[in-house]
Amino acid sequence: MSRELLQQRVEQHLETIYADSNLGVSLSQLANQLITTMLKDDAVRDPTPHKNRWSEQDIILIAYGDSIMRFNDAADAVPNPIEPPLHTLHRFIKTQCADYINSLHILPFYPYSSDEGFSVMSYVQVNESLGSWQDIQAIANDVKLMADLVINHCSSRSRWFENFLQGKEPGLSYFKTASLADDLSQVVRPRTSPLLNTVQTAVGERHVWCTFSHDQVDLDFENPEVLNEFVGIIRHYLDNGVRIFRLDAVAFLWKQLHTSCINLPQTHEVIRLLRTLIEHVEPNVVIITETNIPNRENLSYFGNANEAHCIYNFSLPPLLLHTLLSGDSAALKHWMMSMPPAQNGTAYFNFIASHDGIGLRPVEGLLDHNEVAKMVTTVSRFGGKVSMRTAENGTSSPYELNIALFDALQGTHQGPDKWGLQRFLCAHAIMFALEGIPGLYIHSLMGTTNDYVRFDNTQHNRSVNRHRWQEADLLNKLADTSSHYAQVFENIRKLLKVRIKQPAFHPNATQFTLHLTGALFGFWRQSIDRRQSIFCVYNVSAQPQQLLLADLNLIATEHWYELIEGVQLSDDLQTIELSPYQGLWLSNSE
Repeated sequence: MSRELLQQRVEQHLETIYADSNLGVSLSQLANQLITTMLKDDAVRDPTPHKNRWSEQDIILIAYGDSIMRFNDAADAVPNPIEPPLHTLHRFIKTQCADYINSLHILPFYPYSSDEGFSVMSYVQVNESLGSWQDIQAIANDVKLMADLVINHCSSRSRWFENFLQGKEPGLSYFKTASLADDLSQVVRPRTSPLLNTVQTAVGERHVWCTFSHDQVDLDFENPEVLNEFVGIIRHYLDNGVRIFRLDAVAFLWKQLHTSCINLPQTHEVIRLLRTLIEHVEPNVVIITETNIPNRENLSYFGNANEAHCIYNFSLPPLLLHTLLSGDSAALKHWMMSMPPAQNGTAYFNFIASHDGIGLRPVEGLLDHNEVAKMVTTVSRFGGKVSMRTAENGTSSPYELNIALFDALQGTHQGPDKWGLQRFLCAHAIMFALEGIPGLYIHSLMGTTNDYVRFDNTQHNRSVNRHRWQEADLLNKLADTSSHYAQVFENIRKLLKVRIKQPAFHPNATQFTLHLTGALFGFWRQSIDRRQSIFCVYNVSAQPQQLLLADLNLIATEHWYELIEGVQLSDDLQTIELSPYQGLWLSNSE
């Protein structure tokens, strides 16, 4: 594609975004400015439409830059790392994960003022307490690097916002403001704090828009200079090795009075514009949208295969938790059957634990009120926290469950039991086999439990699932084969080593939900070339279950193998008994 054609495409995006705005420049001038900011040279690459930029070998590990730190003395009151934590994390990836993890999502590694990185003070610096851009580049040389573009808001202590307070650019016109008299009743909120924060500026009192917290001030993309700033930030990240972009909280990006201010058409068009600019510079870069919203709205971020390459599969974590706490897979089955297959060039990003909690909005319409309430009660009993939001009617409602997944699955609605480890591994065996790219939270890799000390220090619910490991302590626990940490680590590693060898586990391979009896949940995957089939069957209950192989309709002329245990099924086998929370991957090839 020539630069002239790219110019035309960018202008078309801008015409949609700014149709109702009065710009100080022409669309042609703005398009040229954005392209100049993005292009490293005059070369415009041609992306291949509907190209899958991933395979069954792609596993994304999710971690903070300081999830693992190396100390001289772990007993110090305020321990100080003896090396940059990014060095420690990099070493752990190379020595412990290199044969089954090929991608790493480092959560915000920039200077920040709150929310553990998501209140960004500077987008183009690495937090000195973590390391440097050289450390980021070194990691990017060994794995596919995923980074956050915290695009909806920035810190109230950022240079931009300090300039806003002082009445100068850049920053004076960068933030969304409103009047206390404005009707904001339709605005959808993920928090209970007041939407507007009153601040004193050089030109008097202003009321700034804060979707998430008063330290996270929303940016105003109606000002094209804000858009150009973020195009420059993307260019900087590309230059430093980032190849997967997570667009954080992007659903809230565009605000317009008398609307919900979520999922607006301009938001979708901004994502399409960013994709156009990125893929004509680096055609293999992937954009993932983080939109913690009801399922149907979430699916809209695929666009027509011209928006996000991947979307977070936000309904999976709460549905899978509900399934394993209740022993009932009906809701999970119903959701799976309703999910459209991702067309080539797009994929689901599957996860069941993350630095955030388990969102409850994505099961609106999928679980009833009583099922959600029961899950909230059980998670609270297991030591979890519950974060609230202000609903549309002004009342508070549960928004997110904050708990380490290992603790969340320690039992069922009846209480803790002896099957916690098996239940935890079953959850991952399901997630690893589903259509899509798996995202594995580092604390799920070793079964980290609730961190109440960190919660007590921060008083933030999410801190309970954001433990920071001392490297020596972690390695000692992983070396102790009697510890649940070692057992989780070895079993997760075993599952992933099997997964990455199966063409039928390609993120875009065919998937059909199976209709099985009792507490059995299952689905069928078939490789894109149709040569390999894998029947994935799981007992989601605490009681043994009988699987009739006739229910799977296995082709009698082929040999079948159970991949997890690495055994061949005998030709005359008619039933398999699955122990509580056991999973099977039955394949027609080893």
